[in-house]
This record gives sequence, structure tokens and C-alpha cells, in this order.
Amino acid sequence: MTRVSGSDGGVRLGLVEGDGIGPEVVRAARAVVDEALAVAGAPAAHWVPLPMGAAAIAEFGDPLPEPTLRALAELDAWILGPHDNVAYPPEHRIGPPPGGVIRKRFGLFANIRPARSFPGVRAVGGEMDLVIVRENSEGFYADRNMFAGSGEFRPTEDVAMSVAVVTRRASERIAHTACRLAANRRKRLTIVHKANVLPMTTGLFRDVCREIAREHYPAVLVDDEHVDATAAHLVRAPGDYDVLVTENLFGDILSDLAGELSGSLGIAASINCSDTTAMAQAVHGAAPALAGHNRANPAALQLSAAMLLQWLGARRDDTALRHAAERIEHAVAAVFAAGVATADLGGLASTSEFTEQVRARIHRW
Repeated sequence: MTRVSGSDGGVRLGLVEGDGIGPEVVRAARAVVDEALAVAGAPAAHWVPLPMGAAAIAEFGDPLPEPTLRALAELDAWILGPHDNVAYPPEHRIGPPPGGVIRKRFGLFANIRPARSFPGVRAVGGEMDLVIVRENSEGFYADRNMFAGSGEFRPTEDVAMSVAVVTRRASERIAHTACRLAANRRKRLTIVHKANVLPMTTGLFRDVCREIAREHYPAVLVDDEHVDATAAHLVRAPGDYDVLVTENLFGDILSDLAGELSGSLGIAASINCSDTTAMAQAVHGAAPALAGHNRANPAALQLSAAMLLQWLGARRDDTALRHAAERIEHAVAAVFAAGVATADLGGLASTSEFTEQVRARIHRW
């Protein structure tokens, strides 16, 4: 389906607030995107608010109604707030959560999750600047790895089974994504697997990634590690890594670990993307206990929104979009360096105060 940008060339962005702190952090992301686009000389974004989560259940009887999905298909990209599906009525907790449905519906096969230390933020793991590239469409995630139905089975009350799927096509696709990223960074790629005990599935993943790197990206230095060794190595010396590529479940776990090591999940950004579509989504959850108190850390989604602008800028060869993204990244880093932080980082700033500080620094780069 062809996506139509605004008539003035501005990007059309979905705004999906979600649950818990979602409305607060999504609005904070929108505020810095608007500021950065204006300063960079780019046309203003055309925002399209869309319901998801508890608000959508109240209005449509569905946490992710079909009108929302149809509208997303018409947009250039979108920002997704967190969802709190464990708090939905029982009939709406069955099946994959809204984010998983969106990733599968739009074929968002790559989940790109950077983790870096910032001056002014105490990083548990010390200096680090890495990116975890997570294959997002198969692996051990039963909600999205089957052609129809779930990959989990319960043949008896006392036995549960799960199917992991790894294909050459998906492994090649994510390997290209990771290798391109590594080629534009420090040219080092680590393939994370568990081929010593899962030789057919993660062994295939490892071997295909190595083939793609060897045949197409000879300048990228490649190694591989077992996932348990990688977890230990991340704690001990995260600065040793550049780009890591791995399957779905391993990537989910390792990126949460890396986010905490960098200081907090509150600064852990990510995008989910295919070759044609992208979605900004912070790594953290909905934090319902913080909802409505103006205490949530908006940095993760603001940095995710910057990643989204970078993706759009690269796809459209648009210097202004890329410049806007760089301004957001620089501004967030400058706010941290100035000692401004929300409670999760030991600071006193509110969500709105942090956002205003970022908006002000967008002008100073």
C-alpha cells in the first residue's frame, strides 16, 4: 500500500499513546520532534492520533481495533506508547499484546536497540556504546513464529510445549541489517546464539549470519558467542561490543540487560522496522504506578523518536530529517550532562521539566 506524506512534504506520523505512562511520554516525544523539525528547517509533522490499549477497549471493545491498524498502513511511520495488557479485562489478555500484533501485521522484522552511557548518568556497566539487532519475526516467540495460530501447545494439563522457528530467509534479512549498521559504526559484529545445545535452530542463525557477512561485508570483523557468555561479558565489559545480532528471545533479554547497564530502562530506545515501515517504541513498559504523576522518564521515547527520524531521513535522503534527529540526540545528552534527571536516574526533574530542558537545548547545537 502506498503511504502518502503531507502535501507540504512533511511526514505523516501516527501517535499511539497506549497505557500507563504512555500518554505522558508519547506527548513528550511529540514535543521534541516538533521542536527539532522546526529548528532543522523541515516541514512540520502531520500527527495522526490513534487509539490503543485500555482507551481503545472502552471505545471499540478491542485493545487494537482494526481502524487503528488500517490508519497505520497509510502513514509514513508512527510512535507507539507502552501497553499494559496484563491489566486488561480477562477476555482481552488472550493472544499477543498490541505491540506484537503490530510488528507481525506490518512485517517489522528488525528491532534495533542501542545502549550507550551518557555523561551525567551513572552507567552500571561503565563506558559503553553498542547496538543490539534483534530478529523480530520468529525464534522462540510463539505469538509470531507460526503461519497460523500460536507456537505454544498444551497436549495435556501437565505438559506444555513451545516451537522455535528459524529460517534462512529471516536470518539473511536480519544479518544484512546488522552488517550495514556495523559497517557504519566500528565495523565489529558479534553473532549471539546457543548452538552448543540448539545446533539446528540457533546454529542455522549463526551460520547464515556468518555467510552474509563474509560474502557481502568483508570490512566487518565478525565473531560469535553463546548467549550466556554474552550476558556475563555485557556485565563485565560492555564497552567491548559494537553491534550484536541475535534471535528474538535472546535479543529481548540482552537488550533489557544492556539498557539497565547503561543507567536505566528509562533511557533505552528502540525502533522496529522493515525495509519500508518503522515504528518508534521505547524498551520500557507502561509503569502504571507512575501514570498521571508527571514522574516518568521521557528520554527513551524521545531517543526512539530520534531514531525514527534518522530512519525516515535515510529512506527519503532528507538531510533536514537527519539533522532534526541529531539535534534531539544531542539535546537529550546535554540535559543529562547538565545533571538534569528524572527519579529513576536519581534526579528530581518531572516529565514535563525534563522535556522543556530538551526542547531548549535543541536550539543550542
